[in-house]
Amino acid sequence: MHWRMAFPGLCVLLLIAVIFTSQGERHASLSDGVVAYFKRQQPVFAKKTLQLQQRIEQLHPGDSIALSAARQALRECRISYKSIAFFLEYFFASEAYVFNAPAKYEIEEPYIEYEEPVGMQQIEALLYDPQVYKHQRELAAEATVLVQTAQDLHALLYQFSVTEPQVMESIRQELIRIMTLYITGYDAPLLKSGIAEAAAAMKAIDTILTPYPDLDKKDSIKYYLQQGIRMLTTQPDFDSFDRLSFLVNNALPLQRLLLNSDHDLFSPSTLKKDVFPHNGITGDTALGRRLFFERALSGNTTRSCATCHQPERYFTDGLVRNRSLTGKEELPRHTPGLLYAGYQYSQFWDGRVQSLEEQVKAVMHSPQEMNANDDTVLYRLRNMPGYSGISLSKIQAGLAAYLRTLTPFNSPFDRYMAGNKQALTGEQREGGNLFMGKGQCATCHFAPLFNGLIPPLYNRTEFEVLGTPANDDLAHPLPDGDSGRLAFFPIDFYKGAFKTPTIRNAAVTAPYMHNGAFRNMEQVIDFYDKGGGNGIGLSMTNQTLSAVPLQLTPKEKKALIAFIEALTDKDPIAH
Repeated sequence: MHWRMAFPGLCVLLLIAVIFTSQGERHASLSDGVVAYFKRQQPVFAKKTLQLQQRIEQLHPGDSIALSAARQALRECRISYKSIAFFLEYFFASEAYVFNAPAKYEIEEPYIEYEEPVGMQQIEALLYDPQVYKHQRELAAEATVLVQTAQDLHALLYQFSVTEPQVMESIRQELIRIMTLYITGYDAPLLKSGIAEAAAAMKAIDTILTPYPDLDKKDSIKYYLQQGIRMLTTQPDFDSFDRLSFLVNNALPLQRLLLNSDHDLFSPSTLKKDVFPHNGITGDTALGRRLFFERALSGNTTRSCATCHQPERYFTDGLVRNRSLTGKEELPRHTPGLLYAGYQYSQFWDGRVQSLEEQVKAVMHSPQEMNANDDTVLYRLRNMPGYSGISLSKIQAGLAAYLRTLTPFNSPFDRYMAGNKQALTGEQREGGNLFMGKGQCATCHFAPLFNGLIPPLYNRTEFEVLGTPANDDLAHPLPDGDSGRLAFFPIDFYKGAFKTPTIRNAAVTAPYMHNGAFRNMEQVIDFYDKGGGNGIGLSMTNQTLSAVPLQLTPKEKKALIAFIEALTDKDPIAH
């Protein structure tokens, strides 16, 4: 999906007359206004990058004051960037990447190429490294790139043209970033400047939209913008910010107004229609449901899909690892759940196939799982009632169609986000704010799916190296020998990398992780709290999870578990 074509059909054409900007400039359209705004903000951001460069140059071993000044300069630089992020991220993604790429190697598939970490996130990682002064040359180089790129941004406007629907779409996508990335600390986990950055982004939206007198529902849009800005600026502390209240009372009403819709990011219909329009159900779901319980699909007719993905267990099996078809050996990995599997771009723990149809075929042909022979399976089925004219493609399409129906969205959390303020307890609300804040859970498990699809387009699946041990004794961890995605994509950064699954229904689908190492949620949270594999003493040179301890209190851990319990669907599927 092209990055400018996200959320098709949602652009609302605004018929705009003449407005005056805050500096008294006259513009004939929203398009002219946004260009003028960028021209004003670009030199401000360029100046902040220069100040950051100067502070980095002043770093000296043992000088804690200079280090604090450099971190503060980075904070100010990040906040200034968020004033123009909506514009750059949508219209000039390459330049935006230079400024705000993740602080890890980004893999370009299928070419097995990678891009080194660059920009402000990488500078943050280096400035907070215990060996920060050993990185001075790298810090200086990163700062130079920032300065040069920021100073040249004005050149992007040469022969640049923009339409009003494009401006509105850039703003809608930025609002999703505010809700899912900025307030969660995704791109500033150590600075914890996410609330201030979100405020800067909201102010930018306000500056662009509110001067236009003909903006549809302008008064309501302005109200929610200003209320959101007020909350972000009066409650700037990252750890204590009330994210759930911000979402329900400010951001989501604003999004509905901008979409001109009764639905928002947390509405299932929005996900199905606008985020995953390509993921429509095209096969025969009734056939797929019957096939899901059909043992004739396995080589020895002893196993069906439901054998390992039991509906009463939320489509898992409750085992550390299931056994092979013959029962002689354990399968190499823990059985993943199937609920919300349709909302992924990669299937299996290592993401080795891209669709549910491919997944069905791979499982059927796996000697350890189903060990099916196509001709034998088709012969059996065609001689059974109800399977006349069956083919392998119909089996794949039917099962995939059924799996795409496994999206209940009826948890207490879903009811709360839909407007039922009594659906969550106080402890669960506290846990939700921790999940999206201090606990940093939502920096990998992105709302509203709480899996590894990255907002705002949700078109790329994250693979993370957590350093999960082979056992659950965090005081005496054993290294896990599973190479993860490396076996599928032979590039070192994928060693031990696995797909980020959804947290929905995690409370009732123990054990956890790709190897089933952790028996309960308490162990999982302790593992993350300590900083993953590196935090518990394993040597993980390519770990993508921060090794900095979260320092969660026992009360906070308990609240996190309560929130995860609130992500449990009341009725996972009607059988």
